[in-house]
Amino acid sequence: MTDHPQQAAPAKPATFLGALSWAMYDWANSAYAAVISTFVFSTYFTKAVAADPIAGTEMWGYAISASSFCVAVSAPILGAIADRGGRRKPWIFVFTLGLVIASALLWFVEPDPSSIVLALVLAAAANFTFETATVFYNAMLPDVAGRDRIGRLSGWAWGFGYAGGIACLVVLLVGFVQPDVPWLGLDKDAAEHVRISGPFVAVWLALFSLPLFLFTPDTPSRGLPALTAVRDGVATLRGTLRRAREYDGIIVFLIGYMIYMDGLGTMFTFGGIYAAGTFGMEQAEVIQLGIGMSITAGLGAFAMAWVDDWIGPKRTILISLLGLIIFGLAIVSVTDKALFWTFALGIGLFVGPGQAAGRSLMAHLAPDHLRTEMFGFMALAGKATAFVGPAAVAWATSMADSQRHGMATVIAFFIVGFVLILRVPDARR
Repeated sequence: MTDHPQQAAPAKPATFLGALSWAMYDWANSAYAAVISTFVFSTYFTKAVAADPIAGTEMWGYAISASSFCVAVSAPILGAIADRGGRRKPWIFVFTLGLVIASALLWFVEPDPSSIVLALVLAAAANFTFETATVFYNAMLPDVAGRDRIGRLSGWAWGFGYAGGIACLVVLLVGFVQPDVPWLGLDKDAAEHVRISGPFVAVWLALFSLPLFLFTPDTPSRGLPALTAVRDGVATLRGTLRRAREYDGIIVFLIGYMIYMDGLGTMFTFGGIYAAGTFGMEQAEVIQLGIGMSITAGLGAFAMAWVDDWIGPKRTILISLLGLIIFGLAIVSVTDKALFWTFALGIGLFVGPGQAAGRSLMAHLAPDHLRTEMFGFMALAGKATAFVGPAAVAWATSMADSQRHGMATVIAFFIVGFVLILRVPDARR
């Protein structure tokens, strides 16, 4: 069996500036999640580029599904290679640069079916680079936070990310979408006030990701040649999978985590599309909904970070999933727009805690000698089934010719995740 030495870690956690700079990346990349993936560009594609919202939802779903499948296949291999090489920031830089380029090129997607292929290719590329960069970013958490602050830094970073999404959406709404004459004199008839969202996100991401690269410490390089890192990385991945099977609680948690995270990702991918198609929301109102949900999600993440330390991350996840199930059922049942707004804002309170507490629970479950490997594996596992949710929504929407039926499939992911997390040990250090 190939020897797999443990990842070299810094002797002590990052300074306050280093930890803040790490969390700043959450602020930076949340612009893509809020603007491109969820509330602005995806809605623009289904309503203005595609022939009709149903066809647009189906095509967007399959494009994101294919992209997420590529992440699931490549990320474990790339992550294992990065572990053998030592450093993670170069990988984050490469994929962040790819996301910046893909987002900027969305400017060329015009409100015409002739732009469908370009839009889907760029959306798939942006999703792939975003998800892959996040894998390496999340794997830095244990070294940056230190054992005593993992739960708090994880929760606060999620909240920080939602705050970044809010700020980006507000600037777009005030400066470009709502004014009769948008900033830069953009032409509304050519949808330039919406298409600018791509380049705007690119600039936002490039600017606010800089602190991570400048001030957050990285694990030192091992100095391995590239081909050696690739060969050893693949061998390390096999060994990690074999050792992981020895820990039943971790295996159950990873499966449950994959499923409920797939539900969360799918909900945000199609949230704006569902609001526009089912409740007839215009672009500005969808952005307002995105701002409101980001506010409640950020508040939930910040508040439940303390709850995580109080009652433990397992209970925090279960509370979050129960809230997602209840409010999710309400959202796909109501027909009144005011009630939809109420339940949509309510569901936001449980989104951030479910994500942040997942990282915290792994910190408690993983034995010391496998802690770094298990965190990297968990970050990768969170994307392993990310293609299933969008595909399920696309399929159900097409079969039932209804966005409401398509979105209802997301609730099943939360229910299955809840049942599996119940079986996870309530481990606390």
